Amino acid sequence: MSDTRLIHGFHAVTAKLRHAAEDVKEIYLAEGRQDGRMRDLLKLAESHGVRVMPTDPVRLDGMAGGARHQGVVARVSAQQRYLALDDVLDNLCEPALLLVLDGVTDPHNLGACLRVADAAGAHAVIAPKDKAVGLNATAIKVASGAADTVPYVTVTNLARSLREMQERGIWVLGAAGEAEKDIYAVDQRGAVAWVLGAEGAGLRRLTRETCDELVRIPMHGSVESLNVSVASGICLFEARRQRRG
Repeated sequence: MSDTRLIHGFHAVTAKLRHAAEDVKEIYLAEGRQDGRMRDLLKLAESHGVRVMPTDPVRLDGMAGGARHQGVVARVSAQQRYLALDDVLDNLCEPALLLVLDGVTDPHNLGACLRVADAAGAHAVIAPKDKAVGLNATAIKVASGAADTVPYVTVTNLARSLREMQERGIWVLGAAGEAEKDIYAVDQRGAVAWVLGAEGAGLRRLTRETCDELVRIPMHGSVESLNVSVASGICLFEARRQRRG
């Protein structure tokens, strides 16, 4: 197994340089591109002593697997730093605000959820190791840097991890369209973990049964469900709104 992997896109590469420059082995930039954004990235790479190589755009296309790379690809350490949920919870200075993703398999959705979690100040995103997409290059690019700022915790048994959260005083809320109570009727000022499933499939049975309470987002139009990242944003920002009050 290779000890390195490739990431692409300005946000993903810049965030990796800022937060874990020691993991960046080398950067490949599109030949001939000299705009301000590229110059800023070059300056940042040079300040960390990271080698930068001008590269043919066609080769970059191949390295990024056909994804939109914006002329930037980086080779970084493949090793994901293992982070346990306890590591996150033991260092908090406020009630926990967590986002738990159950069965999200689309890397674009995972990346968008990480970005939302960062914006809302969530302390971690938790997901199962199996039947979930994982933090791949596409998810990292869509996250626009949030993959390096929001702890991403993978767990072997999601239901057991939810019970462990409950033992630590975290109220576990599951988002479900058929729930009677809506998000505005639930007190979210204490420690909260929001659990969301993939659009369409929703929460798995055991996950649903483990939640302390099922809550719905009130829908006022004709659509029946929201993308998981949109729903995550609504839930997390409602928790932040209540805490401000």
